[in-house]
Amino acid sequence: MRNKLLILAACIAPFAFSVAALAQGIYPQNSRQAAPAAESKPRVLKEVGIDQRLGEQAPLDLTFRDEYGVTVRLGDYFNQKPVILSLVYYECPMLCHEVLTGLTRGFEQLSFSVGQEFDVVTVSFDARETPEMARKQKDTYINWYKRAGASEGWHFLTGDQQAIDRLTEAVGFKYAYDEETKQFAHASGIMVLTPGGKLARYFYGVEYQPKDLRLGLVEASENRIGSAVDQILLYCYHYDPTTGKYGPVVMNILRLAGIGTLLAIAVMFVIMYRRNTARLREQAGGIL
Repeated sequence: MRNKLLILAACIAPFAFSVAALAQGIYPQNSRQAAPAAESKPRVLKEVGIDQRLGEQAPLDLTFRDEYGVTVRLGDYFNQKPVILSLVYYECPMLCHEVLTGLTRGFEQLSFSVGQEFDVVTVSFDARETPEMARKQKDTYINWYKRAGASEGWHFLTGDQQAIDRLTEAVGFKYAYDEETKQFAHASGIMVLTPGGKLARYFYGVEYQPKDLRLGLVEASENRIGSAVDQILLYCYHYDPTTGKYGPVVMNILRLAGIGTLLAIAVMFVIMYRRNTARLREQAGGIL
């Protein structure tokens, strides 16, 4: 009983401030910033973005080349674990490295480990890039991450244009080549897929919070990984597709708070009953 109360307390306590903040209007009703008018965007940026394909199947029959030049099927990396998919190009001057850096920082703060509870597949969307480039990127981030088994769980792939087009279309990743700068214009984000290859979660930007990564992986794994505390947190947090983040569910938090209060009262009565019984026994000379 004591352990269960501790778990409930761990879930409820951090949300007390969140509930109060919501009541005071600290959190805006809509935290998304208004997008600039389409007319103000450069032409190349009109073709860039990420369209969510939640619940849809990734084409696991596609073939790519791994960091050693070996031909592999995308499906080779999907078995019993959820998979994080990142789409980058290895010679990107800035944004793609920020995505991979943000991922690695997020992974460092997770108790889950790449290659154990989940795998990562990074695919270049530039058909001109080579396995040698992929291997260089892999060496950089695996050496940074420094966890056992990560090299077997984080894969860096290259492929031909047909495979790239099918994959990016399937997951809703839209990018364009800018002839003026000789670079690709693209959005930043990652996808979490189920062990069977279905798109489960999208996270945007270049910084990925450990809480979001953990809960996304637990849900995508169909509860094959994680703990009882994760299940409680999933009850308290809800994935919002519009923001690509997990946010508190106020009603669920209040329900848990109510349950926790009732349990605390029940425990208090049990303790008081035992103390009173012990006192009566002492007064009666141990007869009771």
